[in-house]
Amino acid sequence: MAAPWPTAMRVLVLSQHFWPESFRINEVVESLQAAGCEVCVLTGQPNYPEGTVFAGFRASALTSERHPSGYTIHRVPMIPRGAGGAARLVLNYLSFLLSACLLGPWALRGRRFEVVFVYGTSPILQAIAGVVLKQLKRCVLVTWVQDLWPESLEATSFVRNQAILATVGRVVRWIYRRSDLVLVPSMAFMTSVAAMAGATPVEYHPNPGERGFDSPDAPGEPALHLDPGFNVVFAGNLGTVQALETVLGAAELLRAHGDVRFVLVGSGSRSAWLQQQVDARKLDNVRVPGRFPPQEIPAILAQASALLVSLVRNPIMSRTVPSKLQAYLAAGRPVIASLDGEGARIVVEAGAGVTCPAQDAGALAAAVLRLASMPAGELSRMGGSGRSYYETHFDPATLAGRLSRRFARLVQAGAARAASL
Repeated sequence: MAAPWPTAMRVLVLSQHFWPESFRINEVVESLQAAGCEVCVLTGQPNYPEGTVFAGFRASALTSERHPSGYTIHRVPMIPRGAGGAARLVLNYLSFLLSACLLGPWALRGRRFEVVFVYGTSPILQAIAGVVLKQLKRCVLVTWVQDLWPESLEATSFVRNQAILATVGRVVRWIYRRSDLVLVPSMAFMTSVAAMAGATPVEYHPNPGERGFDSPDAPGEPALHLDPGFNVVFAGNLGTVQALETVLGAAELLRAHGDVRFVLVGSGSRSAWLQQQVDARKLDNVRVPGRFPPQEIPAILAQASALLVSLVRNPIMSRTVPSKLQAYLAAGRPVIASLDGEGARIVVEAGAGVTCPAQDAGALAAAVLRLASMPAGELSRMGGSGRSYYETHFDPATLAGRLSRRFARLVQAGAARAASL
């Protein structure tokens, strides 16, 4: 039976954030293209995480460009995040949603797609534009939920008004029930999302690792050289949910262990606060070297004695798998998971390191000392177990093939239903 789509399935990826911003969807698009899909991206003007539009881009512009890998990126106007603050963030989110709904169809005029694929970072409300484009392009809609709404709003105290939370819940149900498939990156998301999705199927699809880790044994010359000793490396967003106070607390407890240090690589809303605290507390065992391009991260992680992932303690975070965890497993280094729930479960299941409760500086310090006292062979075994788990569960090419087959089944089922009418 002939497939009801062209040789290359045409997939529109909708994401507020995209290259040159550093988000996992960048890797997914590359992998889908390698899997044989014809990919097109609808996104905003890059401004994350600093909040100012990147050089060479304009906040008010409606533009199209060709990515070096060959696919087209359409960018709609939006209000940048700015220096922070709830009001500015709301404007940022709503401006992208409105532009994607009103200007996105114009940018995509004349283009046909079999699938609209929404990368559902917070706020999931951006998926409303996916519903609009599904109707206009007469194709299937797949929504990949990256955060639980409205639960995350309540858990982070961003919104406390129960009427507003109830309204957001109704909108989220509306989005899920107009999708043809909802995907979740954590098994712990399944129950909550399925309860809101109605008849729409909900399936597990984890965030993949980064393609840059495909050859971890040959990462190249590092942009950052770590000093000799036991280096605990954290890499990623330096924000409010990363429990940075806990990391600094553990560093204070480990002052006397001169060969143990923390290296916090990245940037985010708490970057300035973090450096100020390091200086004020005179934490000579904490290094904050800043942010590096994604392609430089594998060579930095390869030097680590252990890799740290940390989150605050709350019910939503316990159901979340931080995307950095896949990169850590791929790097083949032992992992210290200072968090609760699903992320910790994966580290234990993989045999990739040690875990401790979220926001417990004493337990984190003890976990660091436990690894630092282990023989090199045991640390190597943990790293190898993590790499093996990564290749089985998070390999980008494997997951992209699985995703493209999901798309194909949905398109085929839709064609069969249309033929039976």
